[in-house]
Amino acid sequence: MVGSSEALDGSVALVTGASSGIGEATVEALADEGARIALAARRESQLRELADRIEADGGDALVVPTDVTDESDVQEMVETTHEAFGRLDILVNNAGVMLLEPLEDADTNNLQQMVDVNLMGLMNATHAALPILQEQGHGHIVNVSSVAGRQASPNASGYNATKFGVNGFTDALRQEVTQDGIRTTLIEPGVVDTELQDHIPDENAKESIEDWVESMDPLTSDDIARAIHYAVTQPQHVSVNEILIRPTQQQ
Repeated sequence: MVGSSEALDGSVALVTGASSGIGEATVEALADEGARIALAARRESQLRELADRIEADGGDALVVPTDVTDESDVQEMVETTHEAFGRLDILVNNAGVMLLEPLEDADTNNLQQMVDVNLMGLMNATHAALPILQEQGHGHIVNVSSVAGRQASPNASGYNATKFGVNGFTDALRQEVTQDGIRTTLIEPGVVDTELQDHIPDENAKESIEDWVESMDPLTSDDIARAIHYAVTQPQHVSVNEILIRPTQQQ
């Protein structure tokens, strides 16, 4: 049962969006503490490279190629992890996309993708994992949201909608499962220098975000991974429900 850094030895963590950025850094941070890790994302080759690094350092890693927009894929991801390791202690729902554009010009396929990845993927993974955690009588669900889940901004209406949804879902879930010994943590990063902004379809929005990132000393993926590590290594009676983390220079 997760209760301190030492107690991560033998624990099992499943991380989505593990092929790069915050997910990759989180995998490394938890593996460094002895957790056995299931790595989930679509890019299998990058997952295998990460798994090879973990195993070369003496860790235990399982590659589970997964498209979180496919509910059956998500169910199989959880089942494969549980079957391989015999337990599941930590679920980190990190997979996400940020497809910013003015709503009047938005491709509705982009809006649907953000709902499917950022919100439905997270909810389906949680739904699949919950019976395992309840049967164990403990577990920890970490949902990676954003400052955009608290504060709306122009050209981000679809993204804001999904992240506001993650925030509401996580707090409602907390109230449902707290008596089951299951902890929940909402991670809300501000500006993080990752590849997330590389996929913004609107060139003006993309340039604006890139200029914003360059205007400050942004957070790194490791900064967010340390926040997740902090939350999941607290004693079982301590539930860190929410971590809002911004660069010092971000207003």
